Amino acid sequence: MTDQSTRPLVELRNVSRKFGSKGDIADRIAQRLKLAKPKPVVHAVDSVDLSIRQGEVLGLVGESGCGKSTLGRVVAGILPPSEGDLYWKGSDRSRLSFADLKAADLATQMIFQNPMAALNPRMTVEDIVTEAPHSHGMIPGDRRAYADRYLEMAGFDPAMKRRYPHQFSGGQRQRVNIARALAVQPEFLVCDESVAALDVSIQAQVINLFMDLREQLDLTYLFVSHDLGVVEHISDRVAIMYLGRIVEEAPVEEVYARPNHPYTRALLSEVPRIEVGKRKFEAIKGELPSPLDPPKGCHFHPRCPFAMDRCRSEVPKIREVASGHRSACHLNDG
Repeated sequence: MTDQSTRPLVELRNVSRKFGSKGDIADRIAQRLKLAKPKPVVHAVDSVDLSIRQGEVLGLVGESGCGKSTLGRVVAGILPPSEGDLYWKGSDRSRLSFADLKAADLATQMIFQNPMAALNPRMTVEDIVTEAPHSHGMIPGDRRAYADRYLEMAGFDPAMKRRYPHQFSGGQRQRVNIARALAVQPEFLVCDESVAALDVSIQAQVINLFMDLREQLDLTYLFVSHDLGVVEHISDRVAIMYLGRIVEEAPVEEVYARPNHPYTRALLSEVPRIEVGKRKFEAIKGELPSPLDPPKGCHFHPRCPFAMDRCRSEVPKIREVASGHRSACHLNDG
């Protein structure tokens, strides 16, 4: 467990990410003259404050389409934020020198959901693993030996390193992805649904691998997932995301024992548990609203059984409700 007093490795301050087309000059003139409607804008990430401390695992949870993968790409430096600031070891990434930004990018690696789509089908496993470290001058000697080291670390048999991605199973391909990420000696891994496409038995193996690598290499993780059961086993803290906003954040034991936000409670009520007696399962009512036109006020209010008039017009501020436990709900104001 990470020392709570340590400086954040990664910090987001009021970060938003929007997607939309500005259109050409004719479109902009027509919009100014009110002869055409503005182009639709997707509010994928909306004013997020988040910090990840050195050595910890932060689980990011939410339904499909809530913006968690986009947030992961922003944290990894793949997508720039539309608004707000992203800090690496206390320094604003937008103000880093070229050399420092390059070092930050190498220290941050992302492992994607679809292992096949993330691998070049025309390259052997050996070339895939060693391409980036070779380009950055990180391989002091034999590339084959370097590939063997990181493939073994990821639980992949180095004897098969001359083969191509299509010759392996999904679990084996994901191990190649992990080896490729480790080969540039990162400090921080962003795992975007990294086990979602795998069979349950393989999921357990890969999760155990992530936990072992954390101990061996002192890695920090942002673990993005829709599966609360997986997140419970691997995370130190959990952040719950709904329609682009963080609605709750707390240590993992606190979230599962004392969920505060109605959305978090609804998600946890759907997690299968082994327990005595009958249990009634109820799905969250309604559909996730479109990020093209999110509800006013609290985004969750159309689906919340406790919604008040205030929820329909005023955005709730995320604030501390217990030590290390933050939640964004107007019910906490009473």
